[in-house]
Amino acid sequence: MSTHQQTAASPFILACRREPVPHTPVWFMRQAGRSLPEYLKVREGTAMLDSCMRPDLVTEITLQPVRRHKVDAAVYYSDIVVPLKAIGLDLDIKPGVGPVVAQPIRSRADLDRLRPLDPDDVKYVTEAIGMLTGELGATPLIGFAGAPFTLASYLVEGGTSKNHERTKALMYGQPEIWAELLDRLADITAAFLKVQIEAGASAVQLFDSWVGALAPADYRRYVMPASVKVFDAVAGYGVPRIHFGVGTGELLGLMGEAGADVVGVDWRVPLDEAARRVGPGKALQGNLDPAVLFAGQEAVEAKAREVLDAARGLPGHVFNLGHGVLPSTDPDALTRLVEFVHEATASS
Repeated sequence: MSTHQQTAASPFILACRREPVPHTPVWFMRQAGRSLPEYLKVREGTAMLDSCMRPDLVTEITLQPVRRHKVDAAVYYSDIVVPLKAIGLDLDIKPGVGPVVAQPIRSRADLDRLRPLDPDDVKYVTEAIGMLTGELGATPLIGFAGAPFTLASYLVEGGTSKNHERTKALMYGQPEIWAELLDRLADITAAFLKVQIEAGASAVQLFDSWVGALAPADYRRYVMPASVKVFDAVAGYGVPRIHFGVGTGELLGLMGEAGADVVGVDWRVPLDEAARRVGPGKALQGNLDPAVLFAGQEAVEAKAREVLDAARGLPGHVFNLGHGVLPSTDPDALTRLVEFVHEATASS
């Protein structure tokens, strides 16, 4: 039996397909990582990007939250810059800083450094997913990639940015170079997702972390074509495609239109309102504020119930946070939250 057949009846895949579920499925962005003591232990002495290239570590780190929290899906442990590193770009992830790019992309000549991604560039991904799906059985694995706009933002700025001024200067001032940059990144991202799906990922999520910095008209004109290209490239596999960004309340409809089957919603927009903005035919994912987990069990359950109430009547809902798990989150708070959502939504 193929991995996709094995996971087809899982609550997570059923919810993504807007089919009836035994309970609302739960997983968390950044569930594998900094909040877990067992992660910190296994990562000790290994640089972030190096850990993403070691199948044994990727497998162990991806499985840790599934074991501990009993979440309904695993998410492949990686980083959005992994495919860029794999094609030879000089970049690193600095602790406490994030990705740092040695030579930012600022001109047409710089684009030549963005060669296509070949599956052989990321053999470790294929190997790790093979190991993971063997361990996970009927629990789905979600593949992972950064979206073209967010990757472009890191490459143009040289790292993280508050205002994205260089990114926007290139986008508005040199739209032809911008379009070519995003098109190349769309091809690299699509190739990276294909590797993961072909190795056994049961769903994929495209993270457009920084796209909330754009107005809807600019998103439609400068970004959407590249995102559409990525989603179209993996459409034939039939796996659910999730699209998520932060601060994207004004973009939710367009992000669904780009080709997602599931639209991730951050905590700023209630799910019933998000459903109106996205329109019919899509499942929704989200959207508890990650900071709520610091407020104590009673408050967490009250806010989680608000999310579930707002999602009532939606044809498909995957419970998640409205962004990634914060590093100092108490892991037990996450375990209790999974339990609470499962119990509160269990069909009798």
